[in-house]
Amino acid sequence: MINDFFKMAYRNLIKRKTRSLLTVLGIFLSILTIFVLLSLSLGLNEFVNEQFELLGTDKFFIQPKGQLGVPGSGGAVELTLDDVEVIEKVKGIETVTYMTIGNGKIEFNEKIRYYYVIGLPTEDDTAMELVFEAADLGIEEGRDMKGGESKKILMGYNYKYKNLFGRPVHSGDTVKINGVEFEVVGIVDAVGNPGDDQQTYISFEDYQDLFDSGDRVDFIYAQIKIGEEMSEVAERAERKLMSFRDVDEKNIDFTILTPEELMATFNNILNILTAFLVGIGLISILVGGIGIANTMYTSVLERRREIGTMKAVGAKNSDIMLIFVIESGVLGLVGGLIGVGVGIVVAKAIEYVALVYVGSDMLRASMNPVIIMGCLVFAFTIGLVSGVLPSYQAGKLKPVDALRYE
Repeated sequence: MINDFFKMAYRNLIKRKTRSLLTVLGIFLSILTIFVLLSLSLGLNEFVNEQFELLGTDKFFIQPKGQLGVPGSGGAVELTLDDVEVIEKVKGIETVTYMTIGNGKIEFNEKIRYYYVIGLPTEDDTAMELVFEAADLGIEEGRDMKGGESKKILMGYNYKYKNLFGRPVHSGDTVKINGVEFEVVGIVDAVGNPGDDQQTYISFEDYQDLFDSGDRVDFIYAQIKIGEEMSEVAERAERKLMSFRDVDEKNIDFTILTPEELMATFNNILNILTAFLVGIGLISILVGGIGIANTMYTSVLERRREIGTMKAVGAKNSDIMLIFVIESGVLGLVGGLIGVGVGIVVAKAIEYVALVYVGSDMLRASMNPVIIMGCLVFAFTIGLVSGVLPSYQAGKLKPVDALRYE
């Protein structure tokens, strides 16, 4: 009997194809919106989780408190090389390194651009390796910088592949930073976002000369020894640095970030973003549900004689309700199928545009089966719920009144 109800629902929807298509369009747009927003949001979450896996669980980071924007963009508080030495003496610390960041004037091929220049300590290979490991960096062309070298530079991936200066930059080329010539010794692997892939890397000593930065450092990386507890080592480092800088809990002027704290911060931001996007999608699905309810109410009015005939030959109230509920559910499911199908294409198109034209793989589309099935079930459920009241109204019609309806 259920098969007969589905066949009847199908015939009724085809008979009123224009109205059915318009109703499906409302659900389609709603599911499309929800699917694309959730897909991109979960894709971003996957990207963040991948980055933290690469980062590892044996490193923590120290930066000035109240720093505006990226490191090096300015602030009343500064860390120095003396702070680095304090951290190096903390029990449980294996390796410490640091970096300083500034906005540099870069000249190449008679063109001028302004991008971030990063100063790194090059005299210690272990320290350099720590920075590259923490940032998931590698050398795509050429070689790394060596200790004792001067006026050597590593260029980001985009300098070679994104035509920033009219022609690619290769190892062996000469560029000017703040008017001083540097030899390019290597090109860094792609990180995945334009900001990082347009950075340049020079020795800390060269950075001091170019930017007159003195002993200032903007970011300190610390790697703990194997077998040490991250929270305990980070707490010891905080106490040592507080004592050295003569601050207490009330006026502490630096921030220590462990992987767990960083992950929790990012997850909170992503959860808020996802909730906001889902809220937008729910508003659109509400509109689609109202469209289904309106279609079903109209269908009940148009088919009162048909309902009376079915009741006269023995159809129960529950049978009449089931027919209308199936119709509304099918409308929702069809809209959901089309919405998910088009949503996959739209989400992948956005991912492609971000990768090719922006140069970032942060914006990616997650094709998690849970999202796909969830959207389809949600669309079908919205259809069912939207058809309950009209179906109830149809089932309560009296046969005599329905047959007399013109």
